[in-house]
Amino acid sequence: MRLATMRAAIRILGIDPGLRRTGWGVIDVEGNRLAFVACGSVASDDRASMGERLVSIHDGLARVIGSFGPAEAAVEQTFVNKDASATLKLGQARGVALLVPALAGLSVAEYAPNLVKKTIVGAGHAEKDQIRMMIGILLPKADPGTHDAADALAIAVCHAHHRTSAVARAALLKAAGG
Repeated sequence: MRLATMRAAIRILGIDPGLRRTGWGVIDVEGNRLAFVACGSVASDDRASMGERLVSIHDGLARVIGSFGPAEAAVEQTFVNKDASATLKLGQARGVALLVPALAGLSVAEYAPNLVKKTIVGAGHAEKDQIRMMIGILLPKADPGTHDAADALAIAVCHAHHRTSAVARAALLKAAGG
């Protein structure tokens, strides 16, 4: 007699933080099957104050979480570039991208951009068009309207592939009091 193991689908929210546009993508994962749910981006008005822009990102991501009910979230890590001011602004948007799912009680994993690219395309220095093409193959029903939304779906897929180790690391850190 063979026992079948039932795995419930896990809904994952991927977030590509940005001050101008924060991309988001939602997928369902059941075993090794990936299914597209939704994607889009949250825009902020570049003429608004920094505080107002961060509120826009917060409110938009909170709506996404409320609408789609993900169980886990993944956010792309920030890379530091030569423009310190731009890096700082991106870091503030990223802080909101980490905060919103954490406030909703979700575990939040973080992935380096090169790991996301390597997971999706097989190379750590892939171009945005290559990521979009592979997202179309991995999630045939997905039609991200922007690179931000495609990147967010890539982050969600990356988390789907690496989530077991990410969840285990988070549990170890929590157990260690960290």
